[in-house]
Amino acid sequence: MADIVGIGANVCDTLFEVPHYPKEDTKLKAEGVKLSGGGPCATGLVAASKLGADCAYIGALTDDASGVFLNDDLKKYNVSTEFVTYEKGYNSFSSCIWLSKESASRTCVFFRGNIPPVKLNDNQKNAIKEAKILMIDGNEMDAAIEGARIANENGTKVLYDAGGLYEGVENLLPYADILIPSEEFAVGHTGAKDARAAAKILYEKYNPEIVVITQGKKGGIIFDGKQVKEYPAFLVDAVDSNGSGDVFHGAFAFSVNKGYNYYDACVFSSAVSALKCTKVGSRESVPTFEETINFLKERGINV
Repeated sequence: MADIVGIGANVCDTLFEVPHYPKEDTKLKAEGVKLSGGGPCATGLVAASKLGADCAYIGALTDDASGVFLNDDLKKYNVSTEFVTYEKGYNSFSSCIWLSKESASRTCVFFRGNIPPVKLNDNQKNAIKEAKILMIDGNEMDAAIEGARIANENGTKVLYDAGGLYEGVENLLPYADILIPSEEFAVGHTGAKDARAAAKILYEKYNPEIVVITQGKKGGIIFDGKQVKEYPAFLVDAVDSNGSGDVFHGAFAFSVNKGYNYYDACVFSSAVSALKCTKVGSRESVPTFEETINFLKERGINV
């Protein structure tokens, strides 16, 4: 069985590299186009796998072209599809993403598809029971809540990538052992004035082991119930920021499973996320463990 399993989004991304964002009702020549796997949970699993963890995806795929690609893409990066169910005749979760060279940012338009919601079977439940970490991202909400409950009952840590204010999220948050929201989510959900205040509210309300708030280019903060501590971002020549948060969460799951303390996990994951941004593609651009360690050593950091 896999050490790290995940329930959540698995998305077929079409990436267009553009010199700048186009104006409305105009045409713009792209500098490149690429098909890439995306989605917070699945991309996080790929990141953890590329770093060296044993990972498996729990979810549903269909038989359209995007679904076939997504299935093959997980296998390509050694993420087990043993716990994937297959539904014929539906449309996959897909997106079109513009990567602006001018601003080094991305703009995404997505379609969630129409695959029926995941209903956990016995094999999927057993995979959660035997795993060390369950990654969830707020997609497949009913299955995520059931899976998180099973994890809590069996000593499997739940890592929640809280990036979206999805309906029903308040029912999922209490199960998180490792709560990693974006700053937008943390402030929006709590109504706090800033990330530091939001971290304290989330910790007190939901009682996770740790709250880590990601702040993009600013790095982020970590709160363990006693003190708020900042962790760094790393300056790189970014060409594709799409999926950097997903990669951070996967790297965090990997590093916790490897035995890192939570602060070192933040630093390591921040480095992995930065290196990912230097190439195009959320998954193929994830660095190896050795590349990440060398990157940190060059900056005088040992984890």
